[in-house]
Amino acid sequence: MARAFIGRRNELKALERAYSAECSQMIPVYGRRRVGKSELILHFARGKPCVYFLGKKAAASLQMREFLQGAAIALDEPLLAGAPAAGWKEVLDTVTSTWKRAGKLILVFDEFQRTVGASSELPSVLQELWDRRWKSSGNVLLILCGSYVGFMEREVLGRKSPLFGRRTAQIQLRPFSYREAADFHPRYSAVDRARAYFLCGGIPLYLSCLSDRESVERNIAANFLDEFATLYREPEFLLREELRETENYYAVLMAIASGCAANKEISRATGLDERALHYYLHQLVELGYVARRHPLTGAKPAQRHVRYTLDDPVLRFWFRFVYPNTSYILQMGADNALRNLVRPGLESYFGICFEQLCREAMPELYASQGLTAAFDVGEYWDRAVQIDVVGLRQDGWTDIGECKWGRVKSVHAAQEQLEDKVRAYPNPRNATIGRHLFVRTLPKRIPRRDRRAAWHDLAELYAARP
Repeated sequence: MARAFIGRRNELKALERAYSAECSQMIPVYGRRRVGKSELILHFARGKPCVYFLGKKAAASLQMREFLQGAAIALDEPLLAGAPAAGWKEVLDTVTSTWKRAGKLILVFDEFQRTVGASSELPSVLQELWDRRWKSSGNVLLILCGSYVGFMEREVLGRKSPLFGRRTAQIQLRPFSYREAADFHPRYSAVDRARAYFLCGGIPLYLSCLSDRESVERNIAANFLDEFATLYREPEFLLREELRETENYYAVLMAIASGCAANKEISRATGLDERALHYYLHQLVELGYVARRHPLTGAKPAQRHVRYTLDDPVLRFWFRFVYPNTSYILQMGADNALRNLVRPGLESYFGICFEQLCREAMPELYASQGLTAAFDVGEYWDRAVQIDVVGLRQDGWTDIGECKWGRVKSVHAAQEQLEDKVRAYPNPRNATIGRHLFVRTLPKRIPRRDRRAAWHDLAELYAARP
């Protein structure tokens, strides 16, 4: 049975407003691959007049002919299929001139960067048609959709793009938050919802692969360790689709997954010169697979303090547990791989993921407290200390948080460990320090003397905002 469309209410409202507006609209929709851009657009366009075209690596003439054939079916105009296709201007002119009905015609260029790769003139053609005809006609909704964020920001939104200044709105589609992702698994407890999020992040396709009728471990075996499963080779497909010289990218991602975080560490692990490494890291950051982090104090970070982390949960899990063990998995099977390779390190792995979820939760906690001051959330580290959560607020407060995925054996010891980290934080603004302890489940009893910190468990983090 097909899964119901989940979430994206604000994005759907924005598209509906554009469709019902009196004027023509041009909306770039962009975001990393698998985040649900195509599904969002197709869900919105259901029942509406829409010519949807998925760009591909093919000759321009073939793409234009396919566009006309699709338009012939979508608009019930068979003659369009055989119309001349000498160039995109002629093709688009022909299709939009055919549209004589009331309301807007939706034109969608999905994977726009691929079509432009074969037809570099297309942005200029769209600019000319928009300026001379479509903008004043009021009957066109043009949606330009792309997975490569850097391309969309340069070639569609950028100042040097022919389309600069012509968008009427834009949608940068981001992965679901941990709370939104929970809607994919309503039968799971808060702890298992968190585990599913640690594995799949907020990517709809990945979340939909996991069944809340099975345990999280069974889902790992079925979806990550079975050679025929969707997620078993998903990272390979992603990297081959987006990148060249994949061997070097594999080396960089493997190094980061193994714990190398600084440029020099990654360079030593991969054998890549630091200057060449910068290019690979930049590409991975633009794709949304890797994130740059720095110690959060309010001061401008030095380059030597920057760390790189695998920001995509599927890539993070795959390069940690699957890619280094493919021979074993193929020989011994999913169940043995789960028992002998994954299970022994799974809880410590989830503990690292929990830290990221807690940082993501801080804005939600601030909203529930009615905080109106601006803030930034991150982490802090130096040679002496690692602080999991730092909330740098502009109201004279800095929040320090410690995350504990494992069972809290001693409430007092956890509190004292947090106090050690508060003392180690440099606090250059001389701010008042707030204290937070994040745990999987609350201890049964927290003595009064250990209530110097606010305690938060997953049940609270997943609770609806008041």
